[in-house]
Amino acid sequence: MASVFSRLLLASEHSEFDAGAEALAFEMARRCKLPLRGVLPVVSNPEFEAVTPQIAAQVDAQASAMREQILARAKAEGVELDLRTRHGLEPFTEIVEEARDVAADLIIIRRRGKRGLFANLLLGEMASKVISHAPCNVLIVPREAKMWSRKVLLGVNPNPPDDAALDEAAGLAIDCGVPLLVVGVIGHEGERGQIEQIVHSAVVRATALGCKAQGECRLGKAHKELVEAARASGADLIVVGRHGGEHLERAWIGGVTQKVIGLAQCPVLVHVATAKLNQYE
Repeated sequence: MASVFSRLLLASEHSEFDAGAEALAFEMARRCKLPLRGVLPVVSNPEFEAVTPQIAAQVDAQASAMREQILARAKAEGVELDLRTRHGLEPFTEIVEEARDVAADLIIIRRRGKRGLFANLLLGEMASKVISHAPCNVLIVPREAKMWSRKVLLGVNPNPPDDAALDEAAGLAIDCGVPLLVVGVIGHEGERGQIEQIVHSAVVRATALGCKAQGECRLGKAHKELVEAARASGADLIVVGRHGGEHLERAWIGGVTQKVIGLAQCPVLVHVATAKLNQYE
């Protein structure tokens, strides 16, 4: 895994929903002997705080307590955590800016919420905005999720996958000693030949990289089939693209990736193509 990512950034508010992200970040750092940076975003409004300094003092005290709790947990896990507290109007902005400042190549963040039919409501606003604007890959972790150890699943769409996303998925599978499953979802039978060729090419490339890989094509709605393929195959990490052929800069809610994140029981790695970085809206 050290060959795939080298600069990890844990984004946490140390709530009950952050437990999985914190645990997974600590395990990744410890197992791969990687440095771990952290950011604790704190909502801050200078104009309001000037009028009510006592409330600002309470917020600062709470943030300080959370910081000490996160550092204590990291120490208990045998991980040295460089944790920074950042104040701002929007938590997601502070996380994204911290990722830029430290040149992170992976942000690890909570998902928030439980699985259910309303996938669009299962990804917290902060996490959704981080994914939309992140300058690097983002790993979204459900509260009860753990480090993957069985299989990595890469989802592809009718457009050829970004080679970097494929290489990352294969690299993670190789470094963790697990197989890779490449899944292409067919919306209608007219796409079958194209999807099968894309999946086959991806498997060939992954195999050439030294990965034990196989492919599968499924017919149906993309987000449902990817989640079901992960469940059926025992995959405990899903890799998808942020854009994936869709223009998600403003239509993020409702996208295939959004729904996969909301419904998956396991962590979801969102690959961000650096050539397509979003700017703040």
